[in-house]
Amino acid sequence: MGKPLFTVSLLLLLANLGWTWAVPASSALSSGRRPYRSIFSFGNSYTDTGNNPVIFPENDLFDPVNRPPYGSKFFGRPTGRCSNGRLIIDFIAQRLALPLVPPYNPALAQNESFLQGANFAVMAATTLDAARFHDGSNPGNKYPLNTSLGVQLEWFESLKPSLCGTARGCEKFFGRSLFILGEFGVNDYHDSFEKSMTEITSLVPEVISAISIAIERLITHGAKNFLVPGTIPSGCVPAILHYFAKDDPAEYNSTTGCLNVYNKLGMHHNLMLQEALEKLQDRYPGVTIIYGDLFNPMMEMVESPAKFGFVKDVLTMCCGKPGASLCGDDGANLCEEPSARLFWDDIHLTETAYHYIANRWLRSMYSTATESS
Repeated sequence: MGKPLFTVSLLLLLANLGWTWAVPASSALSSGRRPYRSIFSFGNSYTDTGNNPVIFPENDLFDPVNRPPYGSKFFGRPTGRCSNGRLIIDFIAQRLALPLVPPYNPALAQNESFLQGANFAVMAATTLDAARFHDGSNPGNKYPLNTSLGVQLEWFESLKPSLCGTARGCEKFFGRSLFILGEFGVNDYHDSFEKSMTEITSLVPEVISAISIAIERLITHGAKNFLVPGTIPSGCVPAILHYFAKDDPAEYNSTTGCLNVYNKLGMHHNLMLQEALEKLQDRYPGVTIIYGDLFNPMMEMVESPAKFGFVKDVLTMCCGKPGASLCGDDGANLCEEPSARLFWDDIHLTETAYHYIANRWLRSMYSTATESS
């Protein structure tokens, strides 16, 4: 048996039991040694730090993200991030004393330095090939390009020669890098929500298999440190609550108001993902795989909003209104205190919420890095 799979869920349990870690901003350097020299990231809008404006410059659906008030909390301007400020990956980079991970622009790959990392994540990216969900025959297709996990891996491989020149050099370079793989899965499922739940659930093994194959593919390049997020509780997302509303009150959780069937799908995905990661951990004992729990921290904020300083009606979004206006549109509603909200727009979180989740993950990462040093 290999070493155990490190999970953020364990940290949540220990925290609830009163166990805490005081992890200062400089903790990554406290031993005089930085655990990671660079970050390479793959994913969708929960991780995209600016690829969206490059990949979809003419797409009206994504255009509001490139307008105020996106980015207003930290950057003072829109950056292509789907939030009012920083994302989880930004907090991780800052805590590790690394630059914010730059978006990967294929056109500039030879002119920019990505020696401290690159972000291949793109808003709306799926795990499986986009043709599975959009056949491309419609000229008005809202996804004009395939930015799936497989495509993002190809971008990484095209960048690789500029980062290291030999197999041994690449193994050493990527062995000291952190690879963030996700969040993946949510868009595959959301893009299928008009199908039956049986059909949607049948996608889960394919999605998990694609993630596992991607990890093994990266291991062949020398990657040894992985952070693999699970998926979100989609049944609590404002957009899903609006567009897939149910007539039967029994479809909703009586305490949270979330849609049960979509949250059960997320739990099923996360369970299968953790099982797959445990198998990979056993197969590759020299590799460290950390499972990043998105589901439970979000549910904790939904179930106990006052604990986090959130408004009581925690499932409402701060900016925009589902079915009426998108955040970033002219005249879109904007709440007075974004820091008191879980959801920034109809599917993405506020900087405050991302910060909380990042701290949970960082504790697990720091603990793992310490044990591995």
